[in-house]
Amino acid sequence: MIKVLICDDAAFMRYTLRDILEKNGFEVVGEAVDAEDAVIKYQELNPDLVTMDITMPKGDGIKALREILSIDSSAMGQQAMVLESIQSGAKDFIIKPFEPKRVVESINKLTNNKGVVNVN
Repeated sequence: MIKVLICDDAAFMRYTLRDILEKNGFEVVGEAVDAEDAVIKYQELNPDLVTMDITMPKGDGIKALREILSIDSSAMGQQAMVLESIQSGAKDFIIKPFEPKRVVESINKLTNNKGVVNVN
C-alpha cells in the first residue's frame, strides 16, 4: 500500500485529501500543518509520496520541497510558483479545489517512484 503524507495548513483541505486517498486504497500515514512540520514528518514517517500545499506558514511548500529533496533526492493563478515547484523537483501539481479523479490519477502516476505532489 502506498504511504502518503498530506501537507496543508487548512484542516478542511487535509480532511478532503485524506478522504479521497483512503477511499481509493492509499494509506495516509500523517498530516503536516506547515512547511517545517512537513520536513519533520517526512523524516519521521518516510512516506512513499507527499502532497504539498505551496502557501503555508513557517516557510512555503517550495522551501519544504527543497529541504525534503536535500534529505532524500529520490523524493520528489500562481504560474510562477507552479513552474518553480516543478523546477525544484516536484513530480506533479494538483489545483484546488481537488477533483478526486485528478488526485488519484496523479498518485497512481507516481506509485512507482517516491515523489512530491504539490497542491494549490
